[in-house]
Amino acid sequence: MPEAPTPAFAADLKDRIRAIVGAAGIVEDADAITPLLSEPRGLFTGAAAIVVRPANTEEVAGVVKACAEAGVPVVPQGGNTGLCGGATPDPDGSQVLLSLSRMNAIRELDEMDFTITVEAGCILQNIQGAAEEADRLFPLSLGAEGSCQIGGNLSTNAGGINTLRYGNARDLVLGIEVVLPDGRIWNGLKRLRKDNTGYDLKHLFIGGEGTLGIITAATCKLFPRPREEISAICAVRDVAGVIELLSRLRTGTGDQISAYEFIQRFGIHLAIKHINGVRDPFDQAYENYALFRASAGRADSGLRDIVEETLGQAYEEGLVLDAAIAESEGQAKDFWRIREAVVEAQIPEGGSIKHDVSVPVSRIAEFIERAHVAVAETIPGARPCAFGHAGDGNIHYNVTQPEGVDKAEYLEQWHKLNHVIHEIVVAMDGSISAEHGIGQLKRDELVYFKPALDLELMRGVKGVFDPAGLMNPDKVL
Repeated sequence: MPEAPTPAFAADLKDRIRAIVGAAGIVEDADAITPLLSEPRGLFTGAAAIVVRPANTEEVAGVVKACAEAGVPVVPQGGNTGLCGGATPDPDGSQVLLSLSRMNAIRELDEMDFTITVEAGCILQNIQGAAEEADRLFPLSLGAEGSCQIGGNLSTNAGGINTLRYGNARDLVLGIEVVLPDGRIWNGLKRLRKDNTGYDLKHLFIGGEGTLGIITAATCKLFPRPREEISAICAVRDVAGVIELLSRLRTGTGDQISAYEFIQRFGIHLAIKHINGVRDPFDQAYENYALFRASAGRADSGLRDIVEETLGQAYEEGLVLDAAIAESEGQAKDFWRIREAVVEAQIPEGGSIKHDVSVPVSRIAEFIERAHVAVAETIPGARPCAFGHAGDGNIHYNVTQPEGVDKAEYLEQWHKLNHVIHEIVVAMDGSISAEHGIGQLKRDELVYFKPALDLELMRGVKGVFDPAGLMNPDKVL
C-alpha cells in the first residue's frame, strides 16, 4: 500500500480537489464530519485527510484521478448504514472520504420499459416513492431504507425482505455507471434485459464494496405494483415446520409469497419488553413464528382464499398452532412492526454479538439447533435471538449477553463466537455474509473460510482494476 502523504503534499492535493468540486463539495464542519467516520455500531472509527461530496460523475472522476496520481487512497461512502466497516476510513487520516450524498437525482423513469435510472446518492425510500408515483414497484426494501443510498445498496449487494420473490440488489440491476480507480468513467448504463456480448462487468462492481470502483448511477428494474397484499403471522410447531409452511404457501399460491420471515420467541419477547406499541400477536406465547406477505397483481385474485385454505389445512395437521391474517393495512403494519422492533429491542437489552449468515433453506432448522448448542457451550447463559429472511435462507443469528454480565467484557468475545458460528455455517455449505458484506469486520474470517483458489481469483480481479490498491483499501481482501 502507498505511504500516507506528507502534510505539505496533502495540502496540495486538497487544493486540487477543492478546484474540482468547489466549496460546496468539501465538508469542513466537524459536527458534519464526525458521524461519517464511524460505522453505526461503533465497531470501527477512522479519520480522513479530507471529506469530499462531489455533485456529479465528472467530479467524482476528477477527484479519483487526482488521488490516483498522488497515490492517496479513496474510501467511497453512501448512507453509512452498513454494519461491517466497509465505508469507514483508516484511523491514520491519510485517506480521502468520498461521499455520494449530493448525487441524488432520479435521471429517468421509463414506465413502458419498467426501468428507473438513479444516481448513487438516491435514498432507497425515495426510489420506492418515485416508482409508486408511476404505478410501479421497486422491491428492494430493508430496515435502513429511509437513510441508506442505492449506491451503497448495490456495492454491498443488499438483500432485505423481498429477496424471496424479487432477488437481491444484484438481480434488480440492468446497468451501472462506474468511476474506475484511475478516474476513467465506465458507462454501462444499459436498459437491456439481454446482452450476451462477453463478460457481464457490472456484476464485478455490484457486491464489490467499492474496492474495484465507485458506482455513480444505476438503471434498475421496476415491477407491476401489487393490487392485493395479504400479511399474516403464524405460530408454528417448530423451526422445521416454518420451512414446511413456506413450501406449502409457495406451492399453493403459485409463488406469490414476496416476503417470509422467521422469528423465535426471545426476539418477540424483547420487542414487547422494550418497544412501545408492540403487542403479542396471540393470547399465549409460542416458540417459533412465521411472518409473511403474499401479493397479487389483481385485487380480486382469490389469493386470500388460497392463504386461508393453506393455513387452515396446516392448522388441522398441527403444523400451525395459531394464525392471524391482517384485516386492514394498519394491522398488517402492526405485524411487520414486530419484525422491525426485534432489531431495535436488542439494543436496550445489552451487548449483542451479530451473525448475518445464510444456509440452504432446507437446512435452517438444523443450523438453528446446532448454533444454539454451540452458544450454550461457548458462552453459558448467552441468549440467542434468531430471526431473519427464512424464505432465502438468511438468518440473523444474534446472541444477547447473559443477564448480569458486563457488556464490554461480553463483546470482547465477538470474534470468538463469530468463528464458532461461522464454522457451523461453512460446514453446512452456507455463507458467513448473507447480505451485509465483508468490509473490515469479516475480512479475516473470509481469508480463513474462503477456498484458496477463490481468494486467488478475487485478488487477481482486484489487481487488474486497482493495481495500486488505492480504492477502498483493506476492505474485503
